[in-house]
Amino acid sequence: MDFTLNIYKKLLESLKQNGYSFYTFEEYCSGKAAGKYVILRHDVDLNAGHSVATARVEAEMGIKASYYFRVVPQSNQPDKIRSIAALGHEIGYHYEDLSLFKGNTSLAIDHFDNRLFHFRKFYPVKTICMHGSPTSKYDNRNIWKFYNYRDFGIIGEPYFDVDFNEVFYLTDTGRCWDGERFSVRDKVNSTFKQSYHATNDIIQAANSGSLPLKIMITTHPQRWTNNVGEWVLEFVLQNLKNIVKRLIVKK
Repeated sequence: MDFTLNIYKKLLESLKQNGYSFYTFEEYCSGKAAGKYVILRHDVDLNAGHSVATARVEAEMGIKASYYFRVVPQSNQPDKIRSIAALGHEIGYHYEDLSLFKGNTSLAIDHFDNRLFHFRKFYPVKTICMHGSPTSKYDNRNIWKFYNYRDFGIIGEPYFDVDFNEVFYLTDTGRCWDGERFSVRDKVNSTFKQSYHATNDIIQAANSGSLPLKIMITTHPQRWTNNVGEWVLEFVLQNLKNIVKRLIVKK
């Protein structure tokens, strides 16, 4: 089955065996990424406990990743955040302030500043990443038309600070790796033509040498589990979400 911790570990193993180094987004923004590499990013939308599980798998393999937490209680769980930070991973803010305050930029930036302070209790947060908020008409990135995140000590936001014509973007949005038709905002402009549906397709590409040399991989850890009941529940719920999101994309 796809989207298990077992297949996730196989993906990481195949990338390591084929010469890829792993970097957090903070390390990438600091100019440390070089050669053949993966920027490993996780958006913790829900079920923070699953993020602890992926963080442990990575730590056991000597891999560091970036974990972006939302303010909602399903994500913002201090004990889980501390556990992930203690394993050596980067912690960032998965911001959705503009959507939360229905486009009110003044309230949104105050909330952003407040929540950034909160997450810095667990890690010296240097990078942020927008939450897509697919049911909202507000694109959370638009807050930066009025403010500058660098004024808050932030050195990077993936959708602004990565050249996706140079770095190949892979995201499991839609519970597949080619789910752009289900994605409202988690997509990028890129000249890369490669497309992969299943995790095994990426593994095969890595083994054959056809995978691009520079990659950002984004996962949503709530999808990845070895627990059969949780796997089935996420499968059903994601299929329902995809129907809704596809209708939104078509508007």
